[in-house]
Amino acid sequence: MEPHSRTSPPDPAQPYSQSQPRSRASSPGERVIPQVPSRKAKIAAHFAASFIGCLGRSMRWDVDDLSGLFMNPERTEPVIVALWHNQLGLALASYHRHYNPLRPHRRLATMVSASRDGGFLAHAMQLMNLHPIRGSSSRRGAQALREFITAARQGFDLAITPDGPRGPRYKVQEGVLAAAQLTGLPIVPAVHRAYPAYTIHSWDQFQIPYPFARCRVTFGPPIHVPRNCTEDQRQSLRQHLENELLREPI
Repeated sequence: MEPHSRTSPPDPAQPYSQSQPRSRASSPGERVIPQVPSRKAKIAAHFAASFIGCLGRSMRWDVDDLSGLFMNPERTEPVIVALWHNQLGLALASYHRHYNPLRPHRRLATMVSASRDGGFLAHAMQLMNLHPIRGSSSRRGAQALREFITAARQGFDLAITPDGPRGPRYKVQEGVLAAAQLTGLPIVPAVHRAYPAYTIHSWDQFQIPYPFARCRVTFGPPIHVPRNCTEDQRQSLRQHLENELLREPI
């Protein structure tokens, strides 16, 4: 097992560098540095980012923003976008095709696993002008949540896959509610469906759309989590968010 490292949390506006040490596990109270991608993984990430960009330009998009918050270029308040883990590829293509050109002055921060695979995904996201924050419920969760809050204060929109990084699939976990409660930002449920799409045989049944596929995207009404909400309220809001994410796009 590799040695643990104790450092201060990095600035959310700065990417992780190759020179930082790697750590695979942590003991209570210890800060964990996310694993960085290898040189081969970085090359693969370049190809992945290029593929997603080309794919997004080839697809036909139907976007309905019921929140009135996410796609409005005049809006300045950040939001938390929640989407299922298996729709992440579709969301990246949608971001590259719609959100970034519409609002190039704003940035989107997203939670990515601190694992080696997460390092590959984080590098691909950086190439697409997203800011990855490394952590999950099983590793570096508290640190990542603090960095998420800092990013929100800096004006970043936030994106979370509430059933990631390991499932269970289509079950909202507590992290997204904690982020909304601590930041005061509304949660916008984002549902993506591509027709046709290939489904990978993985725990999340990850979806990869075919070129020239049609993708329907719905941003649902915002969900607000009061700072002083009770446990019963949290569970009710968690179920409400889960139901919204399981709806078929309009």
